[in-house]
Amino acid sequence: MSLLELFVLAVGLSMDAFAVSICKGLGAARAGVRECCIAGVYFGGFQAVMPLLGFLLGIRFKAYITRVDHWIAFILLGIIGINMVREGLRKEEETETCGRDGKAAFSPKAMFPLAVATSIDALAVGVTFAFLEVEIFAAISFIGTVTFVFSVLGIRIGNLFGIRFKSRAELAGGVILMGMGLKILLEHLGILG
Repeated sequence: MSLLELFVLAVGLSMDAFAVSICKGLGAARAGVRECCIAGVYFGGFQAVMPLLGFLLGIRFKAYITRVDHWIAFILLGIIGINMVREGLRKEEETETCGRDGKAAFSPKAMFPLAVATSIDALAVGVTFAFLEVEIFAAISFIGTVTFVFSVLGIRIGNLFGIRFKSRAELAGGVILMGMGLKILLEHLGILG
């Protein structure tokens, strides 16, 4: 996997965290350095740890499913991407994520479930890493760093501009992940070089 492909994948994975960070920024009366760093550490940290867990699971079962690994990557990334697109097209707002709840918005009780929820797709991507030629520690560091940056930006953007970007970010992330899954499948089938 090239650096450009990894960057595109990292951006796609970070879109859920970016969208939620926009909501958090909207709900924060003050979104300073502290709030930005809390969101970045939670979302970036979980986006780094979950692919590692998925990778370890995938390695364990790699010998059994190497003949269908490209289909697994295609299906997992497709499902994740479709779900993100669906979420991006939904009009309803998540009040518990986007509500004005002050300091409570950045407490561990509030951040932990959001960090887990936004990184489930990264767990599935980690499974696909087990079947690709990926240097896992470099990949998860890169994904975590990109997500950290997008989360910090999301807090600031949300605090400045509001919720109107949430659905667009999820939509873009979903399309990127579906594209990566399709690319993996087409490369394995010999259609792309």
